[in-house]
Amino acid sequence: MNNSVSHASTDFVVFAIENTAKRLGIPGSKVYQALQSSNGIQDFLYPSYPTLHTQGKEYIVDEVLEYLKEHHAAITSREKEL
Repeated sequence: MNNSVSHASTDFVVFAIENTAKRLGIPGSKVYQALQSSNGIQDFLYPSYPTLHTQGKEYIVDEVLEYLKEHHAAITSREKEL
């Protein structure tokens, strides 16, 4: 993998985490921790980059939330626990 692809995929991972956190009204670090605990960054976000980076923000966030739900990664928003 060349550096530009690696940099672009890392930018995508940050984008996905921060926008998921924004929707939930929580710090990005909480989403990061939930994804780390379920191996979601390495097993889901990076491998999904080629497909997901072509989608809109809402779709990407929906996919992240679905991944967390399917993998029972506990994350608490201001309103409820997912």
